[in-house]
Parts: sequence; structure tokens; C-alpha cells
Amino acid sequence: MEEAQGFRALLNLEEPKYSVEQIAAKTGKAPAYVAQRIRLTELVASVVEAFYAEEIGVGHALLLAKLQPDQQEKALSECFREEWAGAGKKAKRILLPVRHLQHWIEHQLMLILKLAPFSKRDAQLVPAAGSCVECPKRTGHNRLLFADVQQDACTDPTCYTAKVEAHVQALIASKPKLVQISTSYGGQPEGSAAIPRNKYVEIEPEKPDTPEKAKRPEYKTCRFITEAVVTQGSEKGAVRKVCANPECPIHHAKKQPVKADATHKAEQDKQRREEALANATGLRVLQTIVAAVPVRLMKRDLLFIVESLLPLLDERRLVMVARSRGIRAKEGEAVGKLLTAFVRQADESILNRLTVEIVILLSARSQSDGGKVLKAAAQAYKVDTDAVALKVKHEFAAKDKARLTQKPPTKAVAKAQPKPAKKAKAA
Repeated sequence: MEEAQGFRALLNLEEPKYSVEQIAAKTGKAPAYVAQRIRLTELVASVVEAFYAEEIGVGHALLLAKLQPDQQEKALSECFREEWAGAGKKAKRILLPVRHLQHWIEHQLMLILKLAPFSKRDAQLVPAAGSCVECPKRTGHNRLLFADVQQDACTDPTCYTAKVEAHVQALIASKPKLVQISTSYGGQPEGSAAIPRNKYVEIEPEKPDTPEKAKRPEYKTCRFITEAVVTQGSEKGAVRKVCANPECPIHHAKKQPVKADATHKAEQDKQRREEALANATGLRVLQTIVAAVPVRLMKRDLLFIVESLLPLLDERRLVMVARSRGIRAKEGEAVGKLLTAFVRQADESILNRLTVEIVILLSARSQSDGGKVLKAAAQAYKVDTDAVALKVKHEFAAKDKARLTQKPPTKAVAKAQPKPAKKAKAA
């Protein structure tokens, strides 16, 4: 810290005037070393106190110094992990490695600029912020400070969010008829013009590479396809092509009424049973794969992976993961919170299996993809899918047999049964 203050004092001199490169040359240090040390003088008070108290090391301090002041407090808490020390005792605080903090910063605070929907060169988008090209908070511009960061990223989420919002508003202003969409399935905030995900079909820009994909609605075209901008949810500001017309026979086809005759009912029952058999087989294959996952990673790494992956699951998959472990949410309870509480108490083997299970569920975006993903996972973990399928088939047959043997008594038998005697009236 004293070295940083010395470098800062030299840099602030009016005469002679020093640059970072000149200070580096005079002290025999690399320019990146000097730039990073100078940044230590911009740490907030709480981080400085933790540094002087030796609660964090110089590696942690250097990473925190690269962040904006309002981000340093939150990032400081990510340097530690608390362990329960028993009833009535204060939790023990353990300092995590520098690589953990670096990973958290890269994934939670740094925003990859090549994925940004707005122009990085537009200085008038948010005039107070200016262009991203010459911004010192951009890792690609400030290479001395961010020499260890490979991708060109923004380190100021507040500024990034403001530019995304300004970009969206500019798009809507230039194209008033542009459809607004949300990537969320749930209800939208009151007054929102965004169409929820379940009311439009997003058209895939790439051509289908298999006959099965060519049959899907997202690979087909219609006369109602129009441009849309994401105004809510993930990928805000992105422009997509969608069909949001509920009358479109291609992308919003209505189910035709069916005849309720005996033959059709039998076909429906057969189809439902085959689907149930396939679903049960797939689930059993998944469970067998999960059981074959070995314990390899450290607990803190596994916990970080699982807690990062859980929010990516939709409600249906969250319920599936929870029920596999006997977790059922009561009315008013969020299954996501129950799962998070469960994983924080889980041991390494459970976390390992959860990681593989969640990755499989996230990879299986459709039923056809699900079969391919399960097959690949089964091969990796040497799971005999044919044996699993046969076992599930036998279980279904046993259930069918048991159901047929439990027939209700006939009318003749019911009449032959003696009626219960009437109770005597009270005197």
C-alpha cells in the first residue's frame, strides 16, 4: 500500500511530469505492475481496513482495486466463506483463494462487449458515458490494468445497463411498430408492452441440419414473421424474428377436435402408455447416470457450480430435480429456494451428481435432443440403457397386472353381502 501511495505521488507531480511507463523505467518494474499498484489507492475504506488487518492478501486487494467503488463492497464479501461453528457460536470466516474471487468477478461483473446489442463507438447513446472505445473501464482499452483479462469486457454494469436501455428506447423510437418481446414465460409487469415467451415463436436464423428439425415450427416461415426487440429478460436489446400472430396456422396451430370412439380411446391409451414408458425409462437412465458420477472436485467448487447452474433451470426442471431428492414445495414456497438450501448442506458426492444432472437437463432442450444427450451421457458413464429400459418395462407390466387383479365386486356379490345391523334407538 505504501508503494502504491508512492507511485501515486509521483504520478501527481506537476514538475517533473511522470507517466506510468516512466515510473516503471525508473523503478525497474513492469508498467502493468506500476498501474495495478497505483490502483490500490482507489480502494474503498472497508477494503483498506481488511487489507491492513491481513484479512485479505495483496492478490485479493489488487483484484478489488480494479472494480468500481460501489462494487468493491459486494466483491469483498465474496472473498470469504462462512462455516457453521455450532449452536450459539459465531460462524467461522474462511478466506477463499484469489482464483475464486477472479472467477466471480469475470462471471458476475464483467460484461463481454462483443455480445452487447449497442454500438461501442456511439458516443451519443449515453452522452455522459461517451464511447466505449476510449473508456478506461474497458479491459481492452486499459491493458496495463487488465493485462490478465483475455476478452474485451466492460467492468461497469451500471453504465452497460444504461446503454442497453438507451439502445432499446432508440430502436423503439425509430421503429414504433417494432414488436416488443420478453424471454420470460410468466406474467409481465403491469403496463408492459412486451409479449411473454409462450405467446410467440422465435424463428431460428440458421437452416435446419436434420429432417427432424425441419419439421419444427421455429424453422418454418409464414407471412406473419416480423422483427422484434427483447425489452425484458435476458439478452435485452437483441433483435429477433418472431411470429406472434395467434391465428397463424403454422406457428400457432390449434388442436383439432377428435372423436371419442372406443378405437381412438384405445389408441390414445396406448400412446400415453408408450410416452409414460419412454419418460420413465429416460428418467431411470438419468438416475443411473447420476449414481455413477464419482467424487472428484472440492466441495466449494461443486457448490459454486451447482448454485450457478440452478437459476438456469426452468420451473419444470427445478421440480424434477427437487422430487428426485424427496423435496416437495408447499403452497407459497419457492422450489428454487428449497433446492438452494438443500445443496448448501449437501456433501461432495451429492453436489457432484447434481452438477451432472443439471448439465444433462440444460443440454436436453427438446425431447429429441434429450434422447441424444442421455445416450451420450450413458456411454460416458457406462450405463446399460437397454437393461434400464427392460427393468422399467417389467415394472409397468407388474403394475398393469396388479391393477387388473383388483376388480370391483359384481352386483350379485354386492347384494349377497349382509347389511350392517341397525343401531338400537336410545331409550
